[in-house]
Amino acid sequence: MKKMISRRAFLKAAGVATTAAALTACGGGSSSSTAAGGDAAVITIGVMGPLTGGAAVYGNAVVNGAMLYIDQVNAAGGINGKKINAIKMDEKGDATEAVNVYTKMLDEGITGLVGDVTTGPTLAVVAESQEANMPMVTASATAEAVTYDAETDTVYTNVFRTTFTDPYQGQRMADFAWEVMSKKTAAVLYASGNDYSEGLYKNFVAQFTANGGTVVAEEAYVEGDADFNAQLTNIKGKNPEVVFLPNYYQDNGMILGQARGLGIDVPFIGGDGWDGIVTTSERYAEADELAGCYFCANYAPGANTGFEDAYKNAYGEAYPNGFAPLGYDAAVTLLYGIEKAEAAGLEVGTDAYKQAVIDGIKNGEVKGVTGTFTFDEHNNPVKSIFIQSFDAEGWPVLDREF
Repeated sequence: MKKMISRRAFLKAAGVATTAAALTACGGGSSSSTAAGGDAAVITIGVMGPLTGGAAVYGNAVVNGAMLYIDQVNAAGGINGKKINAIKMDEKGDATEAVNVYTKMLDEGITGLVGDVTTGPTLAVVAESQEANMPMVTASATAEAVTYDAETDTVYTNVFRTTFTDPYQGQRMADFAWEVMSKKTAAVLYASGNDYSEGLYKNFVAQFTANGGTVVAEEAYVEGDADFNAQLTNIKGKNPEVVFLPNYYQDNGMILGQARGLGIDVPFIGGDGWDGIVTTSERYAEADELAGCYFCANYAPGANTGFEDAYKNAYGEAYPNGFAPLGYDAAVTLLYGIEKAEAAGLEVGTDAYKQAVIDGIKNGEVKGVTGTFTFDEHNNPVKSIFIQSFDAEGWPVLDREF
C-alpha cells in the first residue's frame, strides 16, 4: 500500500495555513503551441514557482532554467517525436496558492511536475501529489521532509530533488575541513532557531567529530543580532583551526568583519548561504576578510559555460543565481524519466506511465549542469558539491568539486 503524507506531518513541517483560497490569476505559458488534453503528439507537464512576491528571485531563476532545457528538447524534436507542452504558473510563494496551482495543472492534464521552489509550498504540493502518484522534481527545496518523513519512516516515492539537503552540506563541509584543509579543531557560530543554520551546524559537528576532529566551541546568536563580539571572543579563546559559519551571507559578512577585527585569522567556511556575500551590486565582506575562506554550493560560476551561454542567449542576461542551473537540472531529471516511459511504449498520463517516469528517475543516472547524479534511498541526489574560494580581490571562484 502506498504510504500517504499525513496532514499532521505536513503541518508540522510546513507551518502553513490550510484554509482554502480562490485561485488568482496565475501566469500561464507553454513551450508548445499545441494545446494539452487528448493530443497524442504532446506530453504535458507543469512548471511552477513564485514568479511574483518575495521569493520571485528564486522562482524566476528556477522556472527560467527549467524552460531553457524544455525548449532545447523541443527544438531537437521532443521526446519520441512528441513535443513537451509545459504549463507555467505562479504560486506567489504561498502554500495554499501552490495547492491551487497544482490542482489547476491536474485539470490541464499534466503527467509530471517541475516544482515547487521553496520548502513550505513544496511540502503542500507533496501532500497533494500522493493521490495521483504524480512524478515531481523540486529544484531547490532543501528540507529533509520534502522527500522523507523521518517520524513515520515514509519515503514519498514520487518526489525527487536536484539540490542537496541541509544535512548533506554540513557533513560535506566537515569532510572538506578534515580531509582537504587538514584541520583537527573547529568552532561553530550559528543562528539559533533558524532551521537552515541549525541543520548545517548539527551535521557539521557530528561528522567532524566522527572523522576524529574536535569541536572546541559551539556559539549561537539570535537572528537580527549585529554584535557578535562576545561569541567571537569565546571562540578566539579556544584557538580553533577553522570556524564553520552555517548562516546567510548578510550575517556572515558582519561576523567576518568583527572576527578579523579581533585578530581571528583562521579560515572561515560555510554552506550555500554564503552565496551572495560578494556580488556585482553588493559587498558584505572585504577581500582581506575573505582570504582563505571556503563555502559550498550546488553550482559555481564557470562550471558549465555551455549552460551559461545558453541562458544568456535565451534571456538576454547572465544566469542570476544557483537556482537557475538547479531548475535546468530539475527539468533534465523529469524528462529523463519521461524518456524511459516513452521507451516502454506506455500511454501518456496513465498510472503505468507515471510510475514508469518515477522508476526511470529512481533507477537512472542524470547528467545535468550541476553534476552527474543518481538518487539515494530518500530520493536525494548523490553528487559532488562545488567548493568556492575567493580570489585576491575577494570574488568567489570555483576551487574544486568535492
